[in-house]
Amino acid sequence: MATSKKSGPSFPMRGRVIADGETPASSGNVANIITIVRILLVPVFVVLLVLDAGQDGWLRVAAALLFIVAIATDGVDGYLARRRNLVTDLGILLDPIADKLLTGAALVMLALLAELPAWVVVVILVREWGITVFRFFMLRNRVIPASRGGKLKTVMQSVAISFALLPLWVLVGDWINWVNTVLMTIALVLTVVTGVDYLWKAWRSRNDEPVTAAPVTAAPVDAEPATDEPAAS
Repeated sequence: MATSKKSGPSFPMRGRVIADGETPASSGNVANIITIVRILLVPVFVVLLVLDAGQDGWLRVAAALLFIVAIATDGVDGYLARRRNLVTDLGILLDPIADKLLTGAALVMLALLAELPAWVVVVILVREWGITVFRFFMLRNRVIPASRGGKLKTVMQSVAISFALLPLWVLVGDWINWVNTVLMTIALVLTVVTGVDYLWKAWRSRNDEPVTAAPVTAAPVDAEPATDEPAAS
């Protein structure tokens, strides 16, 4: 992901908000607004689950649907940022944070509801936040090639958490819990494997030349789907 010409991140509010173009984009552009809304939905999601109090009622369903809608917006803001050349330092910073907050809140709440082992939550959160912090502070001038495994991990986490949140057992019976266990197990394995793979790639590229700063340019139309993150993990 290209960065601005400046030595550090900048968050200008003047610029393009939704229009495509080559002029600087505003930090308040539509893609960043969607990302910020995703962050603001996290406490709403948590409150809905707390109010449901394990009753598996309509509040639980509302929380699950809110999570599904919110996590789906990750692809929307990334698409808009790339397609309309609205990639900004603020988007690069906030996009991975929004994703980690949303999935992290869901995992913690499932653990508090005694529906997911605490150690699973710890492993996933340590991997997710650890890689994110490592990337921001240790790999600022290097690019780690995106992996299909990292994208598959993200999709599987979203699917597994969505199934775990929806009280489908109320409608179809307890057998659905086996499906939830399989989905969460796949997500956990992919999370660990892709984390190790990312660290291995980082270690192998330790002697690579730093990436020089370059102006943000629009991604080609046929570019590989990605997020605002510097590199997929």
